[in-house]
Amino acid sequence: MASLGATLLSGCGSQQLVTFGDMASGFNREVAFMSIFAIALSVIIFVAVSYALFFTVNKFREDKNTDAPAQFHGNNRLELILVVVPVVIVMFLAVLTVRSMAILNPVAEQTTKIDVLGRQFWWNFSYPETKADAGGDVTNGNEMVMPTKQPVALTITSGDVIHGFWAPNIGGQRAAMPGALKTWNVDTDRAAVYQGNCTQLCGGSHANMRYKVVALDQERYTTFLAAAKAYRAPEPAEGSAEARGYELFMKGNPATGALACAACHRVQGTTAAGAAGPDLSFFGTRRTLGAGMWEAMTPEHWEAPDAKAHLHAWIKHSPKVKPGSLMPTYDGSEYEVNGKLVKGGVLTDEQIDDVAAYLRTLKLPEEADYWNNTPVYGSSDAAENAPTPLAKTSSPTPGGKQ
Repeated sequence: MASLGATLLSGCGSQQLVTFGDMASGFNREVAFMSIFAIALSVIIFVAVSYALFFTVNKFREDKNTDAPAQFHGNNRLELILVVVPVVIVMFLAVLTVRSMAILNPVAEQTTKIDVLGRQFWWNFSYPETKADAGGDVTNGNEMVMPTKQPVALTITSGDVIHGFWAPNIGGQRAAMPGALKTWNVDTDRAAVYQGNCTQLCGGSHANMRYKVVALDQERYTTFLAAAKAYRAPEPAEGSAEARGYELFMKGNPATGALACAACHRVQGTTAAGAAGPDLSFFGTRRTLGAGMWEAMTPEHWEAPDAKAHLHAWIKHSPKVKPGSLMPTYDGSEYEVNGKLVKGGVLTDEQIDDVAAYLRTLKLPEEADYWNNTPVYGSSDAAENAPTPLAKTSSPTPGGKQ
């Protein structure tokens, strides 16, 4: 079963092994324990029924029985066995299921809490128990950082349609539903990077709605959380490309109709407090773009030429890169808003590069970089810590700043 799961799901990310057979998770271990009995009973039933079928067919073959078949109205003993045995099996499995639910479902008060918001087509992860010094909760877009060796309580909801949250290596899946809050536990004993995906068909870029789970040991997690709490976006040097990008990010370019990024995105420690798009506070630390469509895993990260090219194309015309993206265009082409086509504003290539330069400055301190020396689980590289080239992790389909 675990091997089948790995086979079916491993294509969801570059060099990732995605499997619900990962026994580093207590959730998965409990489900595997329950599954042993279910699979064993299934095998016994299959063998017994197959034996009864072939025995009956062979014994009562026409060439062995020329007499008319015996007539009877019923076999009470056989009927009783056929009713009682399935009822006993179902009751046994029900008891095992209730036992597992009693172990897995309760959420302890003293545990790490993370709020999950799913929207077309990206994810936001907030830490409600950690208030940023600059105001609001510590939040990260499309990359969930969690501690190891303890349960993590995820509370999930949706801002638009129904989405499905599932990172198989750390636990079970839940539906993200508008107006509803669902809380459940996930966990892992292994510090590593895991792949997560949306499992509910939610629109044109459902397959491109991904996220990363970065599990850290307690010391590194505490360091990350403390740095994220104290984080304030750096002030760019006057006259620099980053400073020009900051102005465009905050104000847009009204003369050409280019909208401000700050209207949709939040950057901790600035006046940018938009909620329509993912939080960009730590964009320079992140290694993914477009909710996991691309990964910048080279040592240069977003400074690498290929990564810069992807980021430039992303800002310039996101809906072209990611179908269904709701981000405005900045090349003057039309994009869809609430079912209607709207003409986008215009930024020159140089201005787009300035915005990208500003985004690359939004970094946590080096000691709080949760990607550093964190192995990608299931990497095909023998040395799991070795960086991999910038990878587009989805099929090459055309079509937000997610």
